[in-house]
Amino acid sequence: MPERTVGAGMALLPDGTFLMGSEDADARQKDGEGPPREVTVSAFEIDRTAVTNAQFEAFVAATGHRTEAESFGWAYVFKGLLPKPRQRRLAATQDVPAAPWWLAVQGACWRKPEGPGSSLKGRRHHPVVQVSWNDAVAFCDWAGKRLPTEAEWEYAARGGLVGKRFPWGDELMQGGQHRCNIWQGRFPDTNTEDDGYFGTAPATSYRANGFGLYNMVGNVWEWCADWFSRDWHLTHTSVDPAGPASGAGRVLRGGSYLCHDSYCNRYRVAARYSNTPDTATGNAGFRCAK
Repeated sequence: MPERTVGAGMALLPDGTFLMGSEDADARQKDGEGPPREVTVSAFEIDRTAVTNAQFEAFVAATGHRTEAESFGWAYVFKGLLPKPRQRRLAATQDVPAAPWWLAVQGACWRKPEGPGSSLKGRRHHPVVQVSWNDAVAFCDWAGKRLPTEAEWEYAARGGLVGKRFPWGDELMQGGQHRCNIWQGRFPDTNTEDDGYFGTAPATSYRANGFGLYNMVGNVWEWCADWFSRDWHLTHTSVDPAGPASGAGRVLRGGSYLCHDSYCNRYRVAARYSNTPDTATGNAGFRCAK
């Protein structure tokens, strides 16, 4: 199948060995970030940006793909993005007990990220959200690509730097400038939007990293190919690792616009997260590799 043109194109990354993982003080033991270890990856290409709404729209138009959120009839939306009366109406019955800022909103999907009344107006070049791992794989298949492995993703995110917390270094802000779209203020009630955004930002926002890749941390979580495990890497190959053969959830990397150091300091390049492959949320998207 011929390759579809995707946004800012793809970057060709050379083969290399890098230091994967961390023992950062903010790392959660259950996430399995450490220990830092040398991992080798073969050369590969990766999208410079997350897949955008415009690109996903082209895929749907060409294939008729129906996302899992559309099939289920609902998806998870951050409560703060809903109009206030609607928040109050939904919160009583549809919150997530462990994270009450999430609401299961009827009608939310990639076309209507916050449910009925929302749209993609002004967001065509923002990352697509409300897409499951399975939806991401379907897009990749259509585009003649695939999801990156977790090792490839971290290699790409580091941009050639060694052992740094972020794609640009160890300091969250560089020269007084914001470098990513994360929560500013007091989570989950007050976002000062000092970085310029409340929800998603355009896919080419901020400066690219050393490999020319945009928004490898912050903005939206990105699905990876691997099943999630907190300890698989302790006993398996360090050359082109592809993760365990099975699991309960798939890996997501990079954090999102909802991450804040008081709750989810997972916008570091080594941070990991997982979700079931059929789950769609308003802060998760993907980029392709090949």
